[in-house]
Amino acid sequence: MNSKVKVIDHPLLRHKLGYLRDKNTYSQDFREIVKEISKVLVYEAMRDWQHLEKIAIETPIAKTEAQRIVRAPVVVSIMRAGNGMLDGALSMLPFASTGFIGIYRDKFIHNTVEYYFKMPQDIKGKDVLLCDPLIATADTMIAAIDRLKNYGVGQIKVISILTSQTGLDKVHHYHPDVEVYTVNIENEMNEMGYLVPGLGDAGDRLFQTK
Repeated sequence: MNSKVKVIDHPLLRHKLGYLRDKNTYSQDFREIVKEISKVLVYEAMRDWQHLEKIAIETPIAKTEAQRIVRAPVVVSIMRAGNGMLDGALSMLPFASTGFIGIYRDKFIHNTVEYYFKMPQDIKGKDVLLCDPLIATADTMIAAIDRLKNYGVGQIKVISILTSQTGLDKVHHYHPDVEVYTVNIENEMNEMGYLVPGLGDAGDRLFQTK
């Protein structure tokens, strides 16, 4: 497996993923589980964070030193499904700023269409945690990474609950430096571009739009 792909395999995650896959899981529960899994993926993505500073504090017992994260990453959502991951990500990184990319693949022109792009003014040089629950064809993910790199960001780490092997291969063909954190790699996609067995359309299930 590509060393840039981190599959976070854990019994609790497998348990929660089963509920996401289940078509009978209500939208409220679906959103909560996406939030919980997102927390774990962010935890893993931050494991090797090097930007820390030491500060002097006092506990109720004694003076000591504590560490604080500095140069926090920017959490970026690929709308709309990525928005379902934001609460989980920002609960782990409440001091992080947030960006939004609205982009989709148009089946008629066979290309991606961007309709919204909003980033913090100081994003240049900052590392990014890029959130999208699913990577299938990876076209929108690659387009989002392209745009972020145009802004001169630092390291990009992708946070995605399910991915396809085809999508991962495509991401790393164009962006071999990008790390991907996921719960599972699906072996198939159907003719509509959905992961199999997958969990359906994450945006529809998050926001009850279908």
